[in-house]
Amino acid sequence: MLDAKLTPLIKPLLRPLVVRLDKRGVTPNQVTLAGFAVGLLAVPMIIVQWWAMALVFIACNRIADGIDGELARYQKSSSSAGGYLDICLDFLFYAAIPLAFGIANPLEWGIPAMVLLTAFIGTGSSFLAFAVAAEKYSIARPQFSHKSFYYMQGLTEGTETILAFVAFCIWPYWFPELAYTFALACAITIVTRIAGGFNTLQRVT
Repeated sequence: MLDAKLTPLIKPLLRPLVVRLDKRGVTPNQVTLAGFAVGLLAVPMIIVQWWAMALVFIACNRIADGIDGELARYQKSSSSAGGYLDICLDFLFYAAIPLAFGIANPLEWGIPAMVLLTAFIGTGSSFLAFAVAAEKYSIARPQFSHKSFYYMQGLTEGTETILAFVAFCIWPYWFPELAYTFALACAITIVTRIAGGFNTLQRVT
């Protein structure tokens, strides 16, 4: 929901980093892999309940996620392979954070973590399944023309997910309530994406 509004504001802030990385010969895929590796360091930090460090690694992962695409466009090296790598590692990172909370406190946080992971599977599968069909039928994507995959909007997108992760780390003992609330928002996204995608594909097929 917020991605389309925030992306144009964030791009100029990333440009100095993009230029410096380009001068050093860094590739977008290297940024993607490094960002994923750093993001996964949040998992042990959550498990041992070092919340500040977990937030740092989550933030670094998201910064890298913004840089890799901008670097690819700056270098004119955007590719489906790079987009595929990026989206796969994004979804793995998103899944790793609730998993870490479930491991950190399985008795109190295990079930909320599983519910949230199930919701993430729903949002991810509805996103990717429509992307395949959208590519097949060349469905326009005016709001996210810079994305490698068709970007279908919803109530919970990347920005909302990261805000949820930040909230989890700031108020960890409210994790069950926060997780259930975000899972409900994800459920709304799933329903609207499936309905919207189905209706769209019915019109073009």
